[in-house]
Amino acid sequence: MIKAADLKRSSVIEIDGVPHTVENIQLSTPTARGGNTIYRVRFRNVTTKAKVDKSYKGGDALQEASFDTTQVQYLYKEGDRYTFMDLESYEQFELLESDIEDALPFLIEDMEGITALISDGKVLTIRMPATLEMEIIECPPSMKGASATSRTKPATLATGLIVQVPEYIAPGEIIKVDTEERRFLSRA
Repeated sequence: MIKAADLKRSSVIEIDGVPHTVENIQLSTPTARGGNTIYRVRFRNVTTKAKVDKSYKGGDALQEASFDTTQVQYLYKEGDRYTFMDLESYEQFELLESDIEDALPFLIEDMEGITALISDGKVLTIRMPATLEMEIIECPPSMKGASATSRTKPATLATGLIVQVPEYIAPGEIIKVDTEERRFLSRA
């Protein structure tokens, strides 16, 4: 069991006995005293891809789907299909672009450290590591004398993802990126 307050975008929950992945979470905090925070969650059915919207209070318990995990490597993209390889059995499998939309800004060919969630022999979804090291391809030039607490500037990473970085960061540098919040953490 998992509480609604602990849900993440990569969680897999059973709704009516069918696994659903968490696609989006919105918080509604009431202004009245004693009001509970409401978690509005959009789920996606793993098999039919249908969307399901539900609302929960923070302490509501949800049933996690039972699944196995295995480490996989991203190999390549062909059309709207992404090919991965199980690092234990060396079997390859494909996932559709729509199944892994949240992971797309972080996928680089031959990337390892990805976890696949498997239920009844079928891959449900993939989970990216909490942090990744990525190279900055393009950003405005670094400013002399810029401090770590000063303003930020947009930087384009190798996958096309744009994150805000401090002004002292230059193109070609490797940075750590939070995959949940899609933000700069530090230099690598």
